[in-house]
Order: sequence, then C-alpha cells, then structure tokens
Amino acid sequence: MIEQIYQIATGDEKAVEKVIMDDNIHYIHMIFNKEEGLPEHFSNSNVYMTVVRGKLSIALDDQEIHTYEAGTLLKIPENTKMNVRNLHDPVLELIVVKAPAPTR
Repeated sequence: MIEQIYQIATGDEKAVEKVIMDDNIHYIHMIFNKEEGLPEHFSNSNVYMTVVRGKLSIALDDQEIHTYEAGTLLKIPENTKMNVRNLHDPVLELIVVKAPAPTR
C-alpha cells in the first residue's frame, strides 16, 4: 500500500489530535465545546486554520476578537500571538496546518 491512512475524531468531545507531525507539515485536528480553546500562544510557523464546523472566535496580536464561520480558511503568519476559543454553543471543529513544519 502506497498511501498512509490516518483517522480523526468525529464526535463532539474536546480533542486536540496531532495527526501528522513530520518534517513537511504539522496537521492538527481540534474539537472544542463552548468556552473551550487553546492557551494563548505565539504561532511557531505559518498557520493555515480551517473552520470545519461551528464558529471560531480568535484574537490575533492586539486585535479584538473576530468570529469566523464554518467554511472559512485563515492564513496566520509566524510569530503571531493567538487566542483561539469557542465562545458559541455549536461545537467548533478546526483543521490546523503548519507549513513549513516548525523546527522548534
């Protein structure tokens, strides 16, 4: 078999799954319920964040919180302060791709 196969969570329980973490990319799948999210941090690579379902509430650097609906793809530069949250009732599901893969 040539391809590699990966599985991701399909439910509503909180998940941060590091699906692929290799020298090329980091591919991370996340599920957050209302009031859940990530600790505030700085991006360690270019981040491509796809909102699969729900609404993403995100504050970048010193900006106010912006809300993005399912079907939105954000490109966030390296070294950007990020505060990623679900402030809404629907479950939030994200796919995060870091490219190039962080070296630190």
